[in-house]
Amino acid sequence: MTSFNRSTSRRLKKLTQIPSVWEGDRRPLSSPNQHSDSEAKGECILWVDFSQGIVRGMDVVASDIGPEAIVRTLMRAMEHPHSPAKPARPQRIVVKDREIQFYLRGVLQDLDIAIDYASELPLIDELFRGFADILDSQTPDLPPQYAQILREKAFAIWQAAPWEFLEEQQILSIEINKWDVGTVYASIMGMLGMEYGILFYRSEDSLKRFRAAVLRDEESKERLEEAFLKQDCLFLTFESADETDEDEDDASDLADLPLSDIDPTFGNIHPLEGLRSVLYDEEALVIFVAIESLSRFLRDHRRQLHSEIFPPLSRRYRISPPQSEESTKSVSVTVSTMPQLAAELEEMAGFGVEDREIDNLGSETFRSLQDDLIPEDSFLSLGVVSWEMLEYLRKGVNYHKAGEIKPVGDGLPVILIQTSRPKAKTVIERIEAAGGLKAICFNPGADPFDGDRYDLGLLQTQNGELFLFGEFLDEDPIHLEARKKWNQRCKNTKGYCGLIIAKGLTGASRGNPQLRDMMALFEARSFSPKDLGIGTLQLMPQLKFE
Repeated sequence: MTSFNRSTSRRLKKLTQIPSVWEGDRRPLSSPNQHSDSEAKGECILWVDFSQGIVRGMDVVASDIGPEAIVRTLMRAMEHPHSPAKPARPQRIVVKDREIQFYLRGVLQDLDIAIDYASELPLIDELFRGFADILDSQTPDLPPQYAQILREKAFAIWQAAPWEFLEEQQILSIEINKWDVGTVYASIMGMLGMEYGILFYRSEDSLKRFRAAVLRDEESKERLEEAFLKQDCLFLTFESADETDEDEDDASDLADLPLSDIDPTFGNIHPLEGLRSVLYDEEALVIFVAIESLSRFLRDHRRQLHSEIFPPLSRRYRISPPQSEESTKSVSVTVSTMPQLAAELEEMAGFGVEDREIDNLGSETFRSLQDDLIPEDSFLSLGVVSWEMLEYLRKGVNYHKAGEIKPVGDGLPVILIQTSRPKAKTVIERIEAAGGLKAICFNPGADPFDGDRYDLGLLQTQNGELFLFGEFLDEDPIHLEARKKWNQRCKNTKGYCGLIIAKGLTGASRGNPQLRDMMALFEARSFSPKDLGIGTLQLMPQLKFE
C-alpha cells in the first residue's frame, strides 16, 4: 500500500487538529432515473465537515482511477479547503465504504485521525440527492426516443459526403408542411474542408440575410458572431469524438478520420434564442424528416448533382417519422434544387469574373489551340501559395500583376510548371511577347476514337491565343480532388489565380521547387468553360504509319 512520505506526514501533523467529524465518499455522477453510462461521466469525490456543514474538498475523476484519488482530495480539504474553511486536520473521518475505510486507515495511520464506518452519511447523502435532482432536471441534447435513429441518419449523411459535390450556395429546398414548418432550405458545409454539416434554414430570407451579413462584415469578428446568432435554422454538424485530437489549424483532417471517431451534433439557432445544442421533440422530427428525404434525394440524383452546372431537379418522398403519433404515420416531402437561388448567392458573393469581362471574353476569337508552349517533360501541379509566400514571390521573381487580390482563404490558387532553366526562360518570354497571361481555364475535351473524356488545362494570353498545358482524365480521382480545391480557392479569391514558372527539373528540388527555383509569377483570372465559350474540344491524335 502506498503511504505518505515522512516529510508529508510531518507537514500534515503540523495542521491544527479541530474537534470535528468529516464525511467522505466517492459516487458516480449520474441519477438513478437516468439511463446513461455513468462511467462516461466519471465519479465525484466529496469531503465535507459535518460539524460545520460545509464542503471542504470536491473532485471529479474518471471511474477507473484508483483509491489514491480520494486521498489526494482529502489532502486538499485539509491544506487548501474551499472557502470559508481554514486549513485543519479532523479528529474523526466517517465513510460508508468498507474498502475506503481500510485503505484510509493504512494511509493515515500516522496522523492521529480516527477512521470509522457508517451506513449513512447525512450531509453527503443530501448533497448527492441535490446533484441527482439537477441531473434529472437537465434537458438531454436529443429526445431519448429519437436519439439513436437521428445519429444513424447523421452517419448516413456523413458517408454520403454531399460536400464533395455540392457547395454552400447550392441550396436544396425541403418542403415538409408539418409541425409548424413549411419549407426548410438546406445549405451543405464542407467543400472547404473546414466545417462539415448541414444548415436547415427555416426561411429563404434568413439564409440571404446571413450571407449578405457575412460578405459585408467578413473582417469584423464581433459582427460575424452577431450575424451567426441571428440565423433561423436547425443544424447538423460533425466534430471529432476525441476533443483532445482536434487541431483548429487542420480542420480538414476530420474527413480522414474513421467513422468511429466522428461525432454528430444537432441544434437550433434563432435570433431570440441564440445557439442551442438541444433539440425538442418537434424539432427532432423535423430534422429527421429533412435528413431522411435529403439522403434519398442525394442517392437518387448523385450523378446529376456531380455536374458542373447545378441542375433543376425535384422529387417527392413519403417519410415515416420514428415513434410518431398515430395521426402522423407518414409525411409527404418534396426535395428540389434551387439553381436560381444558387446563381443569386454566387452573384452576391461576386464569384467568377465580372459580367463585363465575361462579355468581352465571349466576343473574342482565339487564333488556334497550341500545345508547344509547355515542354513535354515539365513537372505540373495544381496547388496554392500562401499569402505570406506570395509577397516574397512578388518581390523576388519576374512578376506580372492582374489586379487587386483580397487575401481570403488559405492562399492564391496556382498552376506550377517546373522545367529546365533555358526552357523556363523561353516559356516566360513567349507569354510576355503575347502581352502576358489573361486567364487560366479547365475546359472539357473528348477523344473521338476511344471515347475518353478529358479535363484540358488551358492558358489564354492577352492577345487571345490559347495554349494547352495539361490533359487530365475526367475520372482521375487525384485530379478531381485537386480541381475541387482549385475551384473553391478561385471562388475565395473572386476569380484570381496564378501561374508559376520554375527551374530545377533535374535537380534536388524536382517536383518540389523552392523559392530560389521560381522564375516568374503571372497573376490571371480563372475562367469556366462557359466563360471561355469554345465548347468541348476534340482531341485529334497524330496518325503514325509504319
